[in-house]
Formats: sequence, structure tokens, C-alpha cells
Amino acid sequence: MDEEIKLSENMMGTMSENKLLLTISVPMMISMLIQALYNVVDSYFVSKISENALNAVALAFPLQNLMIGVSVGTGVGINSLLSRRLGQKNQKAVNDAAMNGIFLAVLSSLVFVAFGVFFSRMYFESQTKVSEIVEGGTAYLSICTIASFGIFAEITFSRLLQSTGRTMYSMIGQLVGAGTNIILDPIMIFGYLGFPAMGVAGAAVATVAGQILGASVDLFFNLKKNNEIQFKFKGFRPDLQVIRQIYAVGFPAILNTSIVSFMTFGMNRILLGFSTAATAVMGVYFKLQSFIYMPVFGLNNALVPIVAYNYGARKPDRIRKTMLIALMYASGIMLIGILIFQLMPHQILSLFIEKPETFKIGIAALKTISTGFIFSGIILIISAVFQALGHGVYALVVQIIRQLAAVLPLAYLFSLSGDVNMVWWAFPVAEIISALICLAIYRFVVKRQLLML
Repeated sequence: MDEEIKLSENMMGTMSENKLLLTISVPMMISMLIQALYNVVDSYFVSKISENALNAVALAFPLQNLMIGVSVGTGVGINSLLSRRLGQKNQKAVNDAAMNGIFLAVLSSLVFVAFGVFFSRMYFESQTKVSEIVEGGTAYLSICTIASFGIFAEITFSRLLQSTGRTMYSMIGQLVGAGTNIILDPIMIFGYLGFPAMGVAGAAVATVAGQILGASVDLFFNLKKNNEIQFKFKGFRPDLQVIRQIYAVGFPAILNTSIVSFMTFGMNRILLGFSTAATAVMGVYFKLQSFIYMPVFGLNNALVPIVAYNYGARKPDRIRKTMLIALMYASGIMLIGILIFQLMPHQILSLFIEKPETFKIGIAALKTISTGFIFSGIILIISAVFQALGHGVYALVVQIIRQLAAVLPLAYLFSLSGDVNMVWWAFPVAEIISALICLAIYRFVVKRQLLML
């Protein structure tokens, strides 16, 4: 009886929509901005080694993002299922969702460990023959993949905290991990305080050390503070039915996020047809745009458990109102991003780039790509609603169009002009097409589902 009372009082079904969204999303936004900061710090210090070192990290990005995609996507599935079970007051199902989610994170990490051991060098040699890029990139990627248990544990335990509304504890874990990375970056890269100068590999060591420490903090908070989940590691057996339910939402979300990896790999191949300077710009852009996108991802992540909980509790009005508030906040954030990229490209790029040719390409890239930011915000918020309601496949369809079916063919067509700056227009055009499709799916499918509650 006590367990049922505890679950019935969850704030996701009672707190005012605006306050609830801010309560859950603001800590996520802060932690993600810190995450974005240490990604940028990585690139900043690596860029001081050489442009080839910067390219090594840029070309490793698709695989790093694939790891993030698998871990975040699985986390979305856990988050959606666990939050729905909280709304239904089903304690056993809550526990099963958490434990099977941890099991899936361990299995996923082992896959990337195998890749790191056997295929890291092959991956870089398939993209470039520049020895400095291949050697630095292989060392960097090997460390990140072989120690991938850190990022999988960090994201999984963080998602479990978020699922029950404990985003403040999740933020603390992120801050610890990010702070560790930022402090260790210059030490490991340049060899301060008696440590050997490891170059690009040092950036990887700093990254995985931060992830492991952040995961440890998140695990501690889950065991000590997350009373709505009962962790029972002893005697655990995987439940295929629960795993299917997690992946019903999680697998499309994995593909949804991981598609960026395939898009980036494809874009790098197109841009390498012009110069390595263009791929360096691509790598810098993806680091910089994370400052704009991460707060919106915070809204996206907060919206999933809120919508899922209130769907389980049959409260459609709370779902609609929260979604509209999230859309307004996302549009405002993206508008700020547009203004920054349009008005301050010189100041931003000067932190990473010195060569005039690369600098010129970078300014054109930032100004052009940022014109599609508003449409990205709309897509991310509505996709969160799709995921929360168990329709991850709709989010996947939109993402496939956005990142593959539209942007890569457009980039290839624009590249035929012989002007690398034309390639950047593929991004905003793809965003507009995808936003229109996303809105159409919501209107004709998901909106009708909410009317039936």
C-alpha cells in the first residue's frame, strides 16, 4: 500500500505544466550545456596541436555519436516504459524496466569494445590516407570504444534518475563527469603535472575518465535517492517481453540518433572531395551547434517522461499544454542560436581555426546551416511526443528523411556546382522538408490518439 501511495504522488501528474517542464528540463539543459562545453574544450585543445589532429577527432565523431545514439536510444526506451509504468502505479513493472535496461547497456558496450579492438584503424583508413590523421584518430577512437562502458553506464543511470523526475541528481552526475574531462584535457594532451604528453589520445583519456566518474555518481544517487525504483541485481534474469517493450521505442530512437553518424560519414566523404579544410569545418560546426541544440535536447528529454506519465494516467490536456510550452521554449532557443551564428561567426571560429581558407569556409557554413535551426526545434519537440506515446517509428521516419533521404542527396547535388559553400544549403532545406512531414504525422495520427483518451 505504501508503494502505491508513493507512486501516486509523483509530481509529473500534479505540478503545473510550465513549472513541471522547467523543473525537469532546466537541470537537463544545464548538464547538457556542460557536456557541450567539454566537447568544445576537447576540440579547442586538439586544434592547438594541428589541423590534422582536429581532423582526427572530427572523423572519429560518427563512431562516438553512434555510441551516444545506442546509449541514449536505449535510455529513451527505458524512460518511456518506466514512466508509463509509474503512471499506472505498477511497481514490479517499474523495477523490471530499470533492470533490463541496465542489462541492455552492458551488452551494447561490449559490442563497441570489440569494434575498438579490431576495427578502429580500418575505419580511419577507409576515409583518408593522411598518416597523422590515421594514427591520431585510431588512438583516440580505440580508447573511447574500449572504455565505452563509461558512457553507457553514465547515460543509463542518468536516464533512470530522469524517469522519476530526479533531474537535479542527474545534473550533478553530468557536472562531475564534464568537470573531470575539462580539467584533464590539457593535462593529458600536453603533459602537465608530470603526466606524459599524449596528444590526441590524451583527449580520449580525459573523456572516458569523465564518463566513468559521472557514471559512478549517477549510480550512487540511484541506489541512495531513487526510491521509486527498487534495484535487485542478485538473481536478475533478462525478460524478453520487457526488452521488446524497451526497444519498441528505444530501437527507433537508437536509429534516430545514430543516423547522424551515417550522415556525418557521408558528408565527410563529400567534403573530402573539396579539401580536408572542409571536413575540419564540419567537425567544428558539430561541436559548436551542440551549444544550441543541447538545451532543446533537454526539453526533448524532459518531455518524454512527462508525456508518457500523463498518457498512462489518461490526462491528454496536460500532454497538449506541455507540448505547446516546449515548442515555444525550443523556438526561442533556436532563434538565439541563429542570431549568434549570423552575427558572431568570426569570433567563434577564431577559437579553433587559423588558416584563412578554412576560416572562410567556416563562416559560410555557420551562416548557412543556422537558417534551419527553427525547424529543427519543431522536429525535436514533436518527436519527443512520438517517442513518449510509443510511436518511436514516426520519429525515426522523420529523422531518416532529415539526415539521410534529404540532406545527403541534396549535399551531393549541390557539390556538383564545384562550390563547397553550396553544400551547406543541404542542411536548412532538409530541415524544412522534415518539419512539414513531422507536423503532418502529428496532425493525422498522434493528435487523434490523444482525442481518444
